[in-house]
Amino acid sequence: MRPAADRLAELLGHFLPGPLPVRLRAWDGSQAGPPDAPTVVLRSPEALRRVLWQPGELGLAEAYVSGDLDVDGDLAAALSVAGRTVRDRGAARPGPAALASSAALALRLGAAGPRPQRPDGRARLTGSLHSASRDRAAISHHYDLSNDFYALLLDESMAYSCAYWTRPDDPAYTLADAQRDKVELICRKLGLGPGDRLLDVGCGWGSLTLHAAKEHKARVTAVTLSRAQHAFVTDRAAREGVADLVDVQLRHWRHIEGGGYDAASAVEMGEHVGDAEYPAFAAKLHDALRPEGRVLIQQMSRGAQAPGGGAFIETYIAPDMHMRPVGRTVDVLEAAGLEARSVESIREHYATTIDAWRANLERRWNEVEELVGPTTGRVWRLYLAGASIAFSERRMGVDQILAVRPTREGTSAMPHTPADWYAPVTPS
Repeated sequence: MRPAADRLAELLGHFLPGPLPVRLRAWDGSQAGPPDAPTVVLRSPEALRRVLWQPGELGLAEAYVSGDLDVDGDLAAALSVAGRTVRDRGAARPGPAALASSAALALRLGAAGPRPQRPDGRARLTGSLHSASRDRAAISHHYDLSNDFYALLLDESMAYSCAYWTRPDDPAYTLADAQRDKVELICRKLGLGPGDRLLDVGCGWGSLTLHAAKEHKARVTAVTLSRAQHAFVTDRAAREGVADLVDVQLRHWRHIEGGGYDAASAVEMGEHVGDAEYPAFAAKLHDALRPEGRVLIQQMSRGAQAPGGGAFIETYIAPDMHMRPVGRTVDVLEAAGLEARSVESIREHYATTIDAWRANLERRWNEVEELVGPTTGRVWRLYLAGASIAFSERRMGVDQILAVRPTREGTSAMPHTPADWYAPVTPS
């Protein structure tokens, strides 16, 4: 009988022109493909069965997170090689004879059988898209996994967004330093000073909220849909002595009340708003600000032909997420009456940030497995590896958009140059 790896290589050859981009190691120990390429390990025919029942990205992802498929070495490198090969060569469209041959090969490899049980962890949302209750469930699926889990992944500030790496080549410069530099840059762009009122929409675990209160003496209204985050930020503000400056509210952005804020921020929260709802979100930010008030939106972006997060992310990580090209977001903000004053791409910073999170995940893998289980751990290993290459290869971006609500006369009170924003940060 021919080795399983040879038959797998023949099967893939019907769909992917040219030589194999990766090395295959099958459940019988046989191997095929270039010896210097990343090695993809198929531990059982169940991996093929998953892809037959769920063709495409999601089937491959579920084969990985279930442990039926694995990768020797760096997962991101393997994903990059495979993805680049598919993009460069394209996928073949086998004719009837090739399809019949493929089906026979799959049967001989043991791929026939009932649908495999799906891994745990799929999002299960109900209700109208981007209703308050559905948004709350989507946010809970992602952010309420466990504060303890995120503490393993993130730095001590619990900042879960792209950091700003001002000294990436300095070995003494850490993820915590880069996150501190990010929140300080946001505060400087917003022009925060003592007594200023900041509305922090989607405050996460409070890294920006606490920094603005502690370092700039701003009065912060922090808004979140996550009960775990609400409790965490409330407790953290008390422990760090700024409870009198921080008001943490558990509510949907639609239900934000009041106005007259000097500044507003939405750090990687706008992706959860929805495309049809974004004009109303922009209008809410505009109306919350006083004239000459500023808003800073840090938000992920995608190319015009790829507005969503993909089947795996939508199913397991961040359901109902939507991203658009950065220019379209600027258009919506300006249609709401805001004036865009600065757009800064920090795409490369995100690849570096995600790689730091990946390093934390791998270093603390035993703790991760004990806390959330191997399946959820593998979901996050795959998610972070894919996200790293998406930002590195410019298939996704992230931008800081600074806008102002001008007065009726057109004044903005913006500085003439942004030089002060980028002055070196003095650690507190």
